Amino acid sequence: MPSIIPGYVYTLFASIIIGTLIVTSCAFSAANIKREVEEQQLYNIAKYVAAKSVELATSHQTENFTATLHLGLPPLIGNQRYHIQVANDSTRAWVEAGFGAVVLSSQKRVDIPVEVAASGVYVSGSGASAFLKYSFGAAGASLLLYGR
Repeated sequence: MPSIIPGYVYTLFASIIIGTLIVTSCAFSAANIKREVEEQQLYNIAKYVAAKSVELATSHQTENFTATLHLGLPPLIGNQRYHIQVANDSTRAWVEAGFGAVVLSSQKRVDIPVEVAASGVYVSGSGASAFLKYSFGAAGASLLLYGR
């Protein structure tokens, strides 16, 4: 009889190990799905800011014009802070988005297909609302993103 008991004990330990592996793999899968959803939300916010920028720039082309638009951005994505930055170089303007309060270059970039000088950063979670300010004057079109 004593030789049969170790077989049950080994089976019990093997079941515990396999159960732990299954639970761990499910937890990793759920975390991966959550991360992908949050990255998609961040990309959608960048596309929204780019679309609002185009809307402002194309609807108002008169001299000495200034308009400010409130952006209804969420304070957090999941439980993470994020940042939105608008910038340009000599050829194009774009919106960048990333997680965290430190503004770094990000892979989440959406082009703004209008000729505009763009600048500004908005960091979420600071209690501020995001605004886009568009100005068109003798120097050309400019776009400013800020939080207030």
